[in-house]
Parts: sequence; structure tokens; C-alpha cells
Amino acid sequence: MEKFRMLFQHFQSSSESVMNGVCLLLAVVTVKLYSSFDFNCPCLAHYNALYGLGLLLTPPLVLFLCGLLANRQSVVMVEEWRRPTGHRRKDPGIIRYMCSSVLQRALAAPLLWILLALLDGKCFVCAFSSSVDPEKFLDFANMTPSQVQLFLAKVPCKEDELVRDSPARKAVSRYLRCLSQAIGWSVTLLLIVVAFLARCLRPCFDQTVFLQRRYWSNYVDLEQKLFDETCCEHARDFAHRCVLHFFASMQGELRARGLRRGPAGSGSEPPEVPEPPEGTDGEGGKAHLRAVSSREQVNHLLSAWYSRKPPLDLAAPPGLGGRGLSHRAPQAAPGTRLSQHTDV
Repeated sequence: MEKFRMLFQHFQSSSESVMNGVCLLLAVVTVKLYSSFDFNCPCLAHYNALYGLGLLLTPPLVLFLCGLLANRQSVVMVEEWRRPTGHRRKDPGIIRYMCSSVLQRALAAPLLWILLALLDGKCFVCAFSSSVDPEKFLDFANMTPSQVQLFLAKVPCKEDELVRDSPARKAVSRYLRCLSQAIGWSVTLLLIVVAFLARCLRPCFDQTVFLQRRYWSNYVDLEQKLFDETCCEHARDFAHRCVLHFFASMQGELRARGLRRGPAGSGSEPPEVPEPPEGTDGEGGKAHLRAVSSREQVNHLLSAWYSRKPPLDLAAPPGLGGRGLSHRAPQAAPGTRLSQHTDV
């Protein structure tokens, strides 16, 4: 159990590991789908190519879109590309690195489907059986052109009466299947060579730019994730304080109506539920979360995070662009005392 817990924490803390796991899962699903798919070519001259190419290209397109949807970095990349510049300039190199990473993971499952289809050969035979040159086969010498086209359209259907136990059908099917497997193995070899060269030649060049873009792409992803977690934490604390404020504001109304009675009818009143003090939290970040205590301040903070993210300089003074949220707080009139409870 300890090993499983450590493995789960590793996947939870590393977005790259999670995306690699999702990519592997999509690849496994691709193999399972293709092995369980029932292939039935229509064996019609005008529909064979449409069915074969559609089955060869449509599922990869669906798997590619699923890979983009399952990859969280695709959304982060688009947000980083479309966000206003504000106090932080946008680096096109980081966006290109994130786009390359997203596309590499999203293309794994579609390429696997295409390679499986080409190595199997059924889609290729169905799609291009009507496009075979009949002059390459001696069995078509005694047939008219219309008979040849009808015969070629029936090649994928080996149980059809027209082509059953026909040597010509076996020859055409064998020719197309060998061509499909040759293309499949060529594409596989090309992908392996490209991956090998990219892995072996990358250390031969300067790694400074690569390390910088990888660091800042991970930073953008983690920053957005931490901001979402902090917003959830603030929303929970804000809701808790609003509920306490509601119960505290109801005490006066209950006292005025004479409803604050003990269970035995005595005049003893239950103790008031105190609001947790703002300065006794163990974490220093709680004080900053409690400083945002109204709906206007929360809306201003979220708008400022989108429109002008803070500069990447911890030596700069705190605040959003040099200005805090205090200018949004309501001003009290002279001689009045502000309530310590949160405004709802």
C-alpha cells in the first residue's frame, strides 16, 4: 500500500506524468477498440473508398480531439496565448513548447490506430480495390471494363458468389495487403528514426533555451492550478464566515421576538457562537485570504488576475500591479464603526 500511495502522490504532483498516463490509456483503448471492431466493407464501387478511408481517418480524428480534451495543458496553452499582456509579457517560445508537448501526446493514439489499420490491411483493401490497375493481372484479360470494375469492387468480400474461390481476387487482395503493410512498416520505421534522432541529437545542442521553456511552461500550469486551489480555499472560508455572520445577525431578531429560550422554558440563553479570530490562523496566507471579504473585492481580484497578472519578480512590492485591494473596500462615514462581520 505504501508503494501505491507514493505512486499516486507522484502522479498527483506531476502534470506531465498524468498526461503520459492519459496518453498510454488512450493508446490501450485504441488497440482494444480496433481489435473489437467488426469490419464490413460495402463492396460497392462508389462506396468502398468512402468507407475504407472514413474508417482509416475518422477514428484517429476522434481520438485526437479526445487527446486534446483530456490534456489540461491544452486549455492552459490557449489561456496563456489569449490572455492580456498586463504586467507580464507573453513569451511565444513557451506557447510553442506547450503546443508541441500537447500535440505529441494527442497524436499518439491516432497514429497507433492508423498503423494498426495499415498493418492489418482491411481498410486499405476496401478503399483502393476499385483503383487497382487491371493490366497488372492476367486474369482480367477476358473481361469487359464494366465486369472488371464490378469484380474489383467485390474483392474485399471473399464470400461473395462472384469472387468466391477466385485466384484473381486472392491476387488483388494479396497485392493491396502487401502494399498496405509496406506503408505501415515504413511509417513505423520513420517515426522510430525521428524519435531516435531527436533523443540522441538533443544533448548535442545548447540546452539553455529548452530548459527555460520547459521550466516556464510547468510554471504556468502549476500557477493556474495553485490559483484554483487557493480560490477554492478562500470560497470555503468566505462561505463559513458568511454563515457565521448570518447566525450572528439573527440573534438580535430572535431576542426581539422572545424566541431565545432554553429547552425547559427557562430564561437561560445558549452561548453565542464566536467568529474565529482573523489573526490566530497557523498559516500566514490565511490573513491575505481574509483580507478579501466582500463580493466586490472578490470580483475585482478575479478580474485583475485575468487582465493583469502580477510580474514574475518576488522583489517587487506586493499587490496587483502595485495597488492592493484596499481601494475597493467600503469607506465608513465619520463617527460610525464598521462591523467585524463579513458583508453578504
